[in-house]
Amino acid sequence: MGPERGGSVQLSVVVPAYNEERRIAPSLERILAYLDDRRIDGEIIVVDDGSADDTAGAAGRVLRGHRGRVVRDPENRGKGHAVRRGVLQASGRWVLMTDADLSSPIEEHAKLAHAAREQDLDIAIGSRGLAASRIEVRQHRVREAMGRTFNLCVRSLTGLPFRDTQCGFKLMDLRRTRPLFERMIVDRFAFDAELLFLAVRFGLRVDEVPVVWRNDDRSTVSVLRDPLNMLWDLARVRWRFRRGQYNPDAPADAAADR
Repeated sequence: MGPERGGSVQLSVVVPAYNEERRIAPSLERILAYLDDRRIDGEIIVVDDGSADDTAGAAGRVLRGHRGRVVRDPENRGKGHAVRRGVLQASGRWVLMTDADLSSPIEEHAKLAHAAREQDLDIAIGSRGLAASRIEVRQHRVREAMGRTFNLCVRSLTGLPFRDTQCGFKLMDLRRTRPLFERMIVDRFAFDAELLFLAVRFGLRVDEVPVVWRNDDRSTVSVLRDPLNMLWDLARVRWRFRRGQYNPDAPADAAADR
């Protein structure tokens, strides 16, 4: 929903959303205000991941008259699938992925953009795991422990050096990362690790940037179910990479074994 669909812009903000009717409007208003204040030529793409509430309607009402639109999936496929759909429809020179609750305030984009510019990065990762990161509202200790354990597993299985792969705030060079998104297969929460694993393996420049982060208790991550699914997805990613199925020079339909 929204007027302009053609042409390129400076920044595409991709917002995956699932049952976010109550939170999506103020978040989008804040993003629009940030783009306006910074005079950033941008667009907002909200991907409604099969919500049972009026997430799409609430988002569409805010974006009406602005450069933005809502993409709707008829069923819940997962955050990774939603982000992938949004990125592949983006027209920006850069793409910012951000959570619908703005756990990392939209203003933190300036830090990622500065790091990307100064370090010539292809992906700037918002990180909660660096000394300079500022966690203003912490997760429950069980979820924090789950996150640390999963990150250790990610580093062990993939060789990635990053302290925080799962923060939902990342700035990406669309031209460099689009070929990866076209071949990614992970639909749920391990998609961040899949993206970073592929980015490093194919020589993209990636680094972490400390950000402000505030936990919101209304998480959709299951403490019991999702860690096992994430580990299975990571194993699939390694297996597919070894078989050459992520090769950007290979046909995109090589990702058909989902």
